[in-house]
Amino acid sequence: MNMTHYMELLATNQPWNLIIFMAIPVILAETLAITELYLLFARKFDGLVYYLNRFAGIAVGIYFIGIIYYILTNAVIPITKAGEWRTIVDVVAVGTYVIAGLPLIWIALQELGLVNRALDQMGKLKIHAICVALFLVFGHIAMITGMVDPSILGYKSASTHQASGRNDCEPCNPALYQQMMNGGSQSPAIPMNKQDHNHQ
Repeated sequence: MNMTHYMELLATNQPWNLIIFMAIPVILAETLAITELYLLFARKFDGLVYYLNRFAGIAVGIYFIGIIYYILTNAVIPITKAGEWRTIVDVVAVGTYVIAGLPLIWIALQELGLVNRALDQMGKLKIHAICVALFLVFGHIAMITGMVDPSILGYKSASTHQASGRNDCEPCNPALYQQMMNGGSQSPAIPMNKQDHNHQ
């Protein structure tokens, strides 16, 4: 199965990429969302929940600045220059993941007193709620499209091209192929088109 760059990022360097790009930002954002609901109902702007909400808002916003910078410089720009996007689902998955971080950055700026200074506590809380909602919408779009196999829209990876009838293709795993040819594997042989795979 082919993967979008979004899924490839999460799947490589396990478990660190999954922790860095999914677990940490989602835990912070969910903490922000849960405490946000409590504050909206309780209207209690002091105490542990309030300060936890402020901490989560600042932390997740600053964290996403780093994530967005990394993804833009190490994925979006190089992939765009090389023309290696894996159909529109790949663009949507990566793009919405980046966009999802922007509302959280706005929350951090607000909590640091850099924007929305004229708003009262309830006004700021409403901005929080809107920003969290935007994060959830774009974050879930990123997750859903990120899990789509781009081949359903016509994407073909290099290995797919090799297996599609070129006479100069090589086995996907030369060491495993050699082991199979030497009788070192008990797995049933995979039928191959002899014309396409002319191994000596």
